[in-house]
Amino acid sequence: MVTDRDITIRGVAPGLALDVSCVADVMSQDLQFCTEDQDTEDVMHTMGYAQVRRLPVVNMDNELVGIVSIADMARRQPGPVKQTMCEITEPVE
Repeated sequence: MVTDRDITIRGVAPGLALDVSCVADVMSQDLQFCTEDQDTEDVMHTMGYAQVRRLPVVNMDNELVGIVSIADMARRQPGPVKQTMCEITEPVE
């Protein structure tokens, strides 16, 4: 999985020549994901822990069925999202 953040952090910031680089040079290695039947509280915890704003969603056959974002969660559960956003934006030590 490659995100705009991956390209920025692992490609643009270190000055990598993106026109000659491979996806493997900038992609996320430790991919976090959730399942389509997973509890939203668990998903927000995963987002906070991994410090990501989006997660791939897989079904029981481990097939990609969508992407869930922190904005999706905010539309349905605005209160708990505040804590998750604090965790996402907290500097990593």
